[in-house]
Amino acid sequence: MNVMKLTILSVAYPLTEVGIDAVGGSEQILTLLDRNLVSEGHRSLVIAAEGSKVEGTLIASPPAAGRLDDSVRDWGRRIHRKLIKDALAKYPIDLIHMHSLDFHAYVPTGSVPVLATLHLPPDWYPRKIFHQRRSRYQLNCVSKSQHRRCPPSAHLLPPIPNGVDVDRLGTDVPRRNFALALGRICPEKGFHFALDAARRAKTELVLAGQVFPYRAHLDYFRRTIRPRLDAMRRFIGPVGFSKKRRLLSQAKCLMIPSTVSETSSLVAMEALACGTPVIAFRSGALPEIIDHGRTGFLVSDVAEMSRALRDVGDLNPETCRRVARTRYSAQTMASRYLQVYQNLVRDNSGERSADRYVSQWAVSP
Repeated sequence: MNVMKLTILSVAYPLTEVGIDAVGGSEQILTLLDRNLVSEGHRSLVIAAEGSKVEGTLIASPPAAGRLDDSVRDWGRRIHRKLIKDALAKYPIDLIHMHSLDFHAYVPTGSVPVLATLHLPPDWYPRKIFHQRRSRYQLNCVSKSQHRRCPPSAHLLPPIPNGVDVDRLGTDVPRRNFALALGRICPEKGFHFALDAARRAKTELVLAGQVFPYRAHLDYFRRTIRPRLDAMRRFIGPVGFSKKRRLLSQAKCLMIPSTVSETSSLVAMEALACGTPVIAFRSGALPEIIDHGRTGFLVSDVAEMSRALRDVGDLNPETCRRVARTRYSAQTMASRYLQVYQNLVRDNSGERSADRYVSQWAVSP
């Protein structure tokens, strides 16, 4: 099969930055795909918030100031609609790849193929996204469990599992005796459960992440997280890639106490790539990522999480690294997306069935 050189327009959530230090999973995946497109000789255009760092061409939306409420979100959507329209008029775009929860609010009309990756639980999106009348419009999930939860849809392609930059995650630092929890500080991430489990196990815990200026997030930190902090349970705020890599390599384990069905978990993959086992609730795709008793422990409550903290030192770091290299390579993920891009661009018939893509590449377990 001849590989066409493509111009891909990737569209991020309007209010968050893209780049290697991005907090959100969708922004991190977009960053990896942008880098791969450029390295493979394709043109990558990225619509994302001002301050984003990309390898291709950034089409920047202005930053939002102050608290993020509905009026600011509506403003961001209006900006994105204009930026997408202008980009289509200026560049010979072959495909648009949407990455955000609200992509349906600014998906363009016209003949340019659209692929929307669902990074969040299917029921967080309006059901209408699965039944669009638009031709040359496809959706994909990032895990098998997420895919199973989607309603039947002619637009739905096979899932493409997420990947991480396994080659850049290894670092030679001494292991220390603290547990790590890392991510957006918001109610659904359940970090207070990790703090409670660490206290029960008399284990030091480092909590790292960003508190975005949404009212619910700010209230969660003030009322639920802050009262649980002490000399052994510390919050250090947001961390960039280099510090995250060091923390993941130093920690005795990563804790993921999420209360929602995780569609994937980049930080779990990153931890394994650093040789660090993961303790997590049985949530969504996490059982697909963690081999219980081998690369971590899947638990049901704070008591089980506390016991796992005492046992996690028995797991082999090299097993974690080997699993990450085999299953969670960003290069493998990017190659699968590029093949789908090529297929969708070649499909000039407007066919919406996903059936012909199923056998063209296998999904890793």
